[in-house]
Amino acid sequence: MLSHLISGTGAETGPSLVPLHAASSEHDRQWWRSSVIYQVYPRSFRDLSGNGVGDLPGITAEMSSLAELDIDALWLSPFYTSPQNDAGYDVADYCAVDPLFGTLEDFDALVAKASGHGIRIIVDLVPNHCSSEHALFQAALHSPADSPERDMFIFRDGAGENGVLPPNNWQSHFGGSAWTRTTNTDGAAGQWYLHLFDSSQPDFNWDNPAVRAEFERVLRFWLDRGVGGFRVDVAHALVKKSGLPDWGGRADGGSSEGFPGHEAPMFGQAEVHDIYRSWRRLLDSYDGDRVLCAEATIDPLDRLSDWVRPDEMHQTFNFAYLHHPWHAGALRHVISSSLEAFDKVGAPTTWVLSNHDVVRHATRFGLEDQQERPGDGLGPEDPQPNHALGLSRARAATLLMLALPGGVYLYQGEELGLPDHTTMPHDFRQDPTYHRTGGARLGRDGCRIPLPWYSAADSFGFSSTGSAWLPQPADWASLARDVQREDPNSTLNLYRSALAVRREYALGAGSLAWWPDVDPDAVVAFLNGTVLTVLNMGTEPMSLPSGEVLVTSEAGAAADGFLLPNHAVWLRLS
Repeated sequence: MLSHLISGTGAETGPSLVPLHAASSEHDRQWWRSSVIYQVYPRSFRDLSGNGVGDLPGITAEMSSLAELDIDALWLSPFYTSPQNDAGYDVADYCAVDPLFGTLEDFDALVAKASGHGIRIIVDLVPNHCSSEHALFQAALHSPADSPERDMFIFRDGAGENGVLPPNNWQSHFGGSAWTRTTNTDGAAGQWYLHLFDSSQPDFNWDNPAVRAEFERVLRFWLDRGVGGFRVDVAHALVKKSGLPDWGGRADGGSSEGFPGHEAPMFGQAEVHDIYRSWRRLLDSYDGDRVLCAEATIDPLDRLSDWVRPDEMHQTFNFAYLHHPWHAGALRHVISSSLEAFDKVGAPTTWVLSNHDVVRHATRFGLEDQQERPGDGLGPEDPQPNHALGLSRARAATLLMLALPGGVYLYQGEELGLPDHTTMPHDFRQDPTYHRTGGARLGRDGCRIPLPWYSAADSFGFSSTGSAWLPQPADWASLARDVQREDPNSTLNLYRSALAVRREYALGAGSLAWWPDVDPDAVVAFLNGTVLTVLNMGTEPMSLPSGEVLVTSEAGAAADGFLLPNHAVWLRLS
């Protein structure tokens, strides 16, 4: 991709119309550079078995509904054999489907059905850790210190007298120590093992060539079954700094006062890139342009772009964009910074507003004041969002996102305008974050509520028996897919219209130039080809240039030459 620095005083002040990011025809055949990828969280998508948990046949049954969105691929969150202590991100067998979700034959049928609609299947790979029930970890537990079995994981002797203290001060993402002590076969206290997440999720030792060989086997297993690629969970964590030194910063490795993220000893080590170079070579040996996408929580963006250099991954999630506040200057800055960082390595930028780990954007944007806990879920005791404001802003933010050049990720249910379940009783919570912190952090259950399909059915049609593993809000009937399909002004039909226009005008493979002469604190406006996108993040209507209205975030948002606050529009300029 080509990049041209902005002239004048910078993106934040409305520079002259000079491209920040220019389209290139060199990579037009590479689908992932402008892809729309839809995330399916299987346990909450559709349940055909009747046990209250979504399954693979449920996804297959609704493939035509997904195809209506004109997507390129489905990313499936984990469906592997698992005790489900962390909703499947604790994998007990990487090459088997958990009976909760179906069978390998069900998976093959899903791939075939998706292929018939021109949709690829991307599977979630969890290489940093597995379940404590995995056969490899069980073998390690029943083997002596310094054995080959233990070397598959990170075992260490404890500190202090008789090793009673953890080997270092690292903390788990889910709260508490990142170390758990084992018990030897004779009943004596033994070594400690590292788990950056739950104690049931031991970290692999990626310094061991046997671990690397095992995961190459796993990659081949799924590639041979026709998958289009892999989303790699916690892709920045596989390699730890030699010696495992103490760390006084944030458990997630994010930058904090005195502790810059690039110094975190458990994240972003240089050696991890050799692993992904070897994976890229493996994927390139298969036909069909298979892809790797990193979930790497790395800052700043210039460091994150290392994961998508030409011989490494194809995409990485853009968390800086996902977490942008409702402020025009901040949004413009993160767009500019993203395009500049990823253009330098010839990679597409990706854009995302929601996923299974964060508060949905229809809820986030409805928070009129800063909350102490917006990233950890909202509960009935918290100030509640303004749902109407949140949905209006969410629709507008989506319209802007879909006009940006690069790849887009959508999270199931956002096309219905679903909010988080912010009043769910705590008795229903299942996220280990909630339980490991004694409720201090609510966790992610609120964004994982089963989808509503039919307004008049039990569980809104999610399950054939009316069961649901998490309770749905009673007022979701109006958000059900069958209702929205018939309403031309629904959020579902906004997504369908916008995605069709995005495809027609090749916006994902396009260019970006900031539109001049707008209020930098209230408006984000850019030109992509002949399409002008305008998002009014201010409090007053703003005048629009003349042009054909292609899509508006809501009916009547752009009328009489003005755009209302908290709305967006696409205009085709002649």
